[in-house]
Amino acid sequence: MAQPPEDRFVGREAERAAFLGNLELDAGAPDRRARFHAHGPSGVGKSFLVEEFKRLARERGALTAYVDEDAASVPDALEMICRQFAAQGRRMKPLERRLAEYRERRREAEAALRAQDGGPEPTSPGSRAVAELGLGVLESAVPGGALLGRALPADLVAQGADRLRAGLSSRFRNADDIDLVLHPESALTPVFLRELRSAASGAPWTVLFFDTYERTGPFLDGWLHGLFRKRDEHGDVPGNLVVVTAGQLPLPTGRWTGAVELPLAPFTDAETRQLLAGRGVLAEPVVAEVQRVTGGLPVLVSTLAEKRPDGPEQIEDPSADAVERFLRAEPEVRHDVAQLCALPRRLDGDVFRVLVDLPDGELGAHYRWLRGLPFVGERGGRVRYHEVVRAPMLRQERLHFPRRWRERHRRLAAAFAEWREDVADGRAEHDLSAGLWADEEWRELRLEETYHQLCARPSAHLADALGLLVAACGVDRAEGRRWARMLQDAGTDADHAGSADWGRELGEALDADNGVARALDLLLLRPGLAPHGRAEAHALRGREWRREGEYARALEEYDRALELDPDAPLAHYGKGLTLQLTDDYPAALAAFDRADALSPDTAWIIAERAETHRLAGHHEQALTDYDRALALDPTDADALTGRAVCRHVLGQYDEALADFNRSYAIDDSLFTLVRRARLRYTRGESAQADADFDLAAARAPDVAWIASERGDHYRLTGRHEEAVAELGRAIELNPDYPSALASRGAALGELGRPEEALADLDRAITLEPDYTWALVMRSRAKFVLGDEAGMFADLDAAVAAEPDAFWIRRERAIQYLEAGRREEASAALRDCLSREPEDANSWAILGELHRLRGEYEEALRHLDHALSLSPDYGYAYAERARVYVALGRTEEARADLERSPTRDGS
Repeated sequence: MAQPPEDRFVGREAERAAFLGNLELDAGAPDRRARFHAHGPSGVGKSFLVEEFKRLARERGALTAYVDEDAASVPDALEMICRQFAAQGRRMKPLERRLAEYRERRREAEAALRAQDGGPEPTSPGSRAVAELGLGVLESAVPGGALLGRALPADLVAQGADRLRAGLSSRFRNADDIDLVLHPESALTPVFLRELRSAASGAPWTVLFFDTYERTGPFLDGWLHGLFRKRDEHGDVPGNLVVVTAGQLPLPTGRWTGAVELPLAPFTDAETRQLLAGRGVLAEPVVAEVQRVTGGLPVLVSTLAEKRPDGPEQIEDPSADAVERFLRAEPEVRHDVAQLCALPRRLDGDVFRVLVDLPDGELGAHYRWLRGLPFVGERGGRVRYHEVVRAPMLRQERLHFPRRWRERHRRLAAAFAEWREDVADGRAEHDLSAGLWADEEWRELRLEETYHQLCARPSAHLADALGLLVAACGVDRAEGRRWARMLQDAGTDADHAGSADWGRELGEALDADNGVARALDLLLLRPGLAPHGRAEAHALRGREWRREGEYARALEEYDRALELDPDAPLAHYGKGLTLQLTDDYPAALAAFDRADALSPDTAWIIAERAETHRLAGHHEQALTDYDRALALDPTDADALTGRAVCRHVLGQYDEALADFNRSYAIDDSLFTLVRRARLRYTRGESAQADADFDLAAARAPDVAWIASERGDHYRLTGRHEEAVAELGRAIELNPDYPSALASRGAALGELGRPEEALADLDRAITLEPDYTWALVMRSRAKFVLGDEAGMFADLDAAVAAEPDAFWIRRERAIQYLEAGRREEASAALRDCLSREPEDANSWAILGELHRLRGEYEEALRHLDHALSLSPDYGYAYAERARVYVALGRTEEARADLERSPTRDGS
């Protein structure tokens, strides 16, 4: 609120003395206090006192910052501190950069990759883990919305921390960025502490003020308390730091030992007289009447005193009429201006023009006059009335001018709607590809528009407002808090208990642990939401269950959403994503098809369907969808990487490399880098592949899946000792990592260490019983150890787990042949050829089988066919040479042997 001139501040002598006395102590003095908290009812002068403390601190050279209810989260508060420190010549550049990165990473997280390796190799956890934990595009209502305002639930992180970090590391460039997305408060706080200590070193005192603490305390108090706990790694807060908070409630009991509580009561008679005397009001009858009608509330005493009333008859009501008495000497038009300008929660020049019907030439002068009123404060170019004054003014307007009340609120709602539509620039609110809920300006305009709609006709607009609050919760918890606060404000201002109760209860729910889920439960367990909003709430609740890995419960919620609104594309999308995570690809594709039909040309829906096709092994269909998604958004790095993976599998190596390069240039994700390294290995570019793997490992040295991928690359290139070492590092980082265990087992097998190989493979299969590649690798270790029965048991289990995997069936056929079980080998090989008639390897192995049987002509026929399919197939030449030797055709045998110096089983 507007602060009286410095020499006019009166009263609060004890509070001022306590604060000043603290600043006079040495930073290390045992009786110095680092925490002050002023509290008391509205109008008692808390903000006046905070402003006075700030003035006193600045006079003594202190570095200060002020945070109020404009902050809805810890990162918001840090941004406000950064701006104010910078204005005082103390830039916190590293924190500014990290906050900018935080905002950007929040936006990026919605598009995190959900990729899984193809083929027989062990699957990389990569961004598949992101999808499993639900960190994909929000299907709550806002495909462009930010994901994580706060940390994921602790139990979820504890259950799969490495899996989660692995998924995010496929998207983000280093481990710090992952922490930034998962735990913004804990990631930003160390940077803040370092910068705070640096900034504080240049000032005798650093004082942080947090006003309207009844609203910001629920998310700030625990964080502030944590700052003062000993931090071995990040250090303590500066010794010269003082934190001052002001709110309606006392501090939580038991948390702030040693804090100085400053309970504020209305002015005493002496303080009231001192303030009035400073304004020239000395007449005893007037002083007594001011004391009586104001109850000593400083804002009202100050307002009445400004006009220096001549007699007690000029002093009546302590709030709205006090303002009227203040305005008595002003023209009538200014009475209306002051009354009308109480209607908006925040006022600026544009809102003023909408409210006030005056000629353009007069608007500026009246707006300047309004900003100078004693009960009006200004921050950031916006004007606010003190609540003690605004509330009765609103009540008076609502009761005495009900039609004007509704008309002006409708006028304001229409203005905010017009400004919102201008920001939208033709994008429809319910167009999934528009991403309007990601736009902070658009959200703020939508919020104030809804406030004024509720004030005009609360019962007519409450259901829609609750539906919009669901969408706000989908952005993040902080946005949900803003909407809950708005509902409570609108209910209070319009005297509508339903809106006020909803706002209060939803705000309390959002302040609790798992706040979004609690708020959704509240919304769904009570009437109030319209069917569309209820469907949206069920869909968002499905997202919350999916994030917790509760896929069955998530599907129930999506089905409920679709019962209410069968044509909700976001519910179909969310259901499809959940089904994808349960590996039910046909059902997932059906859901994505429906979402696409309902919201055609929404690039992120098409891209997710492409990903599902890829996971199902439908690479051609995936490629078609990726092409379509990229035609709509050529800068989608995720889709470029997904298309590159498909092109790699389909043998389109040049096109795949071009896509990987484009994707990496847009977003240098680790997943893209690793998959490009794999492609380069396939292309025979070993040096470039090594360089990509080395860069990935350097960027993420403590990420298990990167070490696993790099170790597997060493295995594939025959560097088995290096593979064992690097895979061992991956297992140290994550002891329960099936892929790394299986790959190390395979490398140990290649080194002739089958017992150690068997131990790793046993562990991998215990962790993931249907891990087919590990089963095949274990079958090979058992073969070396002479466990034929165990070998075939593993191969049979692998075939049962993945019946369409051709390479496993061929592996079993080879082992039948190696074991001398020729009839079973023959049947298995013919089964393979019925599935893949042009598989040169199967034809060659069948040729070997016939050679072993002495059926040389049949063997030659099969080997000739193998070579017609693969003219450079060394193993087929070697086998045909053996047949020629058996037939006495020496020259032909010699020619084939020259073309096959070694047996090539590739």
